[in-house]
Amino acid sequence: MSIPKSAQTPERILQRLDWKVIRRLDGLLQGDYRSLFYGYGVDFADLREYQPGDDIRYIDWNVTARMDAPYVRQYMEDREITAWFLLDLSPSVDFGVADHVKRSILIDFVTVIARLLTRHGNRVGAIFYASQIERMVPARGGRIQVLRLINDLLNQPQLPRSPFTDLSVMLEAGLNTIKQRSLVFVISDFISVPGWDRPMSLLNRRHEVLAIRLWDPRERELPDVGLVVMEDAETGEQVYVDTHDRRFRARFEEAARRREAQMIEALNCAGVDALSLSTEEDLVRAIVRFATLRQQRRKG
Repeated sequence: MSIPKSAQTPERILQRLDWKVIRRLDGLLQGDYRSLFYGYGVDFADLREYQPGDDIRYIDWNVTARMDAPYVRQYMEDREITAWFLLDLSPSVDFGVADHVKRSILIDFVTVIARLLTRHGNRVGAIFYASQIERMVPARGGRIQVLRLINDLLNQPQLPRSPFTDLSVMLEAGLNTIKQRSLVFVISDFISVPGWDRPMSLLNRRHEVLAIRLWDPRERELPDVGLVVMEDAETGEQVYVDTHDRRFRARFEEAARRREAQMIEALNCAGVDALSLSTEEDLVRAIVRFATLRQQRRKG
């Protein structure tokens, strides 16, 4: 399903999101985007004794063992963040209704985060994956870089179908390409062959990795609308199903729950925080919810 032709220029998309999303985020987060990006690569500065509320991830266990008391590492924030977007543009991201397809949500999210980062002097780059690595956009700063990312996303062809999606290819490309410690957004619906959790874990050891999971409510629950044609978003295979059949709808929902559980388990194994981003959810609310979650985890 294609993205609507309205607001299809990079300038118009950026202008729309500046007004409708970024200004609202500035008000709600009051400019404190550390809640989103907290934990990003920083330089070691000093050690001090642990205090309630410190992030337990920064406990230095070797020093703690020697001193017989918990000690945490203190860091100096880098002046400049380098951020990368690892973008899954496989056929399943074109699922959705009208202008609420996963690809359009992906474009909006990338635009917002790239704009937030670059307006403070940071750099952003991207790796595009479809059935293979399609494009690499070197990390640069400035508004022009944001517009380039939007333009490249708009011009990225939609694949008719693919035999399967293997996110390991995209994650390994990130491992091989991103040398300096960076903030990495992995944006995908995570409809993939298994095994991607291992390269995700390796990527998370080297960088600060955040997973953005795109989904559509119709992927989890079928409406009762009678006989319909269902098509596999990846392979294009079509079958007729009777959605009046309660047992069929129940099996569909159970399969969706299993996929969701497997995806969550894989992300947990990789130690990555995840934002679940629905095609029908307000983007501002989703980002604020994610920021709140990361603040709570930091305090815990």
